[in-house]
Amino acid sequence: MAGVEFIDVKKSFGAVPVIKGVNIEVADGEFVILVGPSGCGKSTLLRMLAGLENISAGEIRIGSRVVNRLAPGERDIAMVFQNYALYPHMTVAQNMAFSLKLKGSAKADMDQRVKKASEILGLTKLLERYPRQLSGGQRQRVAMGRAIVRDPQVFLFDEPLSNLDAKLRVAMRSEIKELHQRLGTTTVYVTHDQIEAMTMADKIVVMHDGVVEQVGAPLDLYDRPANLFVAGFIGSPAMNMIKGRLNPENGNQFIASDGTVLPVANPPAGAKGRDLIYGLRPEYIALDANGLPVEIAVIEPMGYETQLIGKLAGSDVTCIFRERVNARPGDNLRVSIDAPHVHLFDAESGQRLSA
Repeated sequence: MAGVEFIDVKKSFGAVPVIKGVNIEVADGEFVILVGPSGCGKSTLLRMLAGLENISAGEIRIGSRVVNRLAPGERDIAMVFQNYALYPHMTVAQNMAFSLKLKGSAKADMDQRVKKASEILGLTKLLERYPRQLSGGQRQRVAMGRAIVRDPQVFLFDEPLSNLDAKLRVAMRSEIKELHQRLGTTTVYVTHDQIEAMTMADKIVVMHDGVVEQVGAPLDLYDRPANLFVAGFIGSPAMNMIKGRLNPENGNQFIASDGTVLPVANPPAGAKGRDLIYGLRPEYIALDANGLPVEIAVIEPMGYETQLIGKLAGSDVTCIFRERVNARPGDNLRVSIDAPHVHLFDAESGQRLSA
């Protein structure tokens, strides 16, 4: 195993820069997820690490080696693709052993590695089947098994769950995380699904437009987003955003654009007089008969909770209540806000302001 380091890495396609000086450090044995919207550069960065794309500038290190000019086969990595990339004319066992066969490994060694990987992934009874005889989840396990038998320094995953249905994605998330905990191999995983990132990663790298917006543990990003982009991207439903300013006479009051007064527990120094964005997670809004009015647009009962979309302080907001709500669209509910969990962002720069 080995760590991975991106040092001021850049990539341009012609005159168009797509990776704009990325610095990321992945510790030995760490599970790091690159997450961001389509087109942010995360898959390009992974392909550069794999050797499938050339680097325009900077360095990529795997362990102590600079791998910029090494061919993919010399980097000691194994990649799991979105579309599985299995050979249809080969059995499960043959697909898993193929890379070892190309290296000239002894048959006894190949058989032992395939047997061990198949036991880890629950594929033992499927070794003689062909890919067409497998479900999507089984095919993904075979792709993972093919990576495991190589015993690489680094696993690379490129949106491996995007072709699976919702229920199977949840199950495979757990399996991949459990696999990492069992093997301890350094893993770099790409997804556009922030729920995958939150539930699986040791560390998340949030990317946007070819740059790294923030790096940190999942709950650190959720609780302390560096800017509006991270705040809006991490979390489902997304953070609520309301425009306004602090009350110049009382910093514990936020005056929304429509004049509604919202509470602030820890006003940042120097925030008075600036255009601000009031950020609030949906779960920190509670039902309160004496609170602020929310005009209901949509109610989504989930059984274990109720999700409500409506208008608060002139802005669209989402609320999550543990209670079941007996109301209809067009009704008004009263709510209170958990002020210590409010975030304030500079409207011009988008940066979160610290108290």
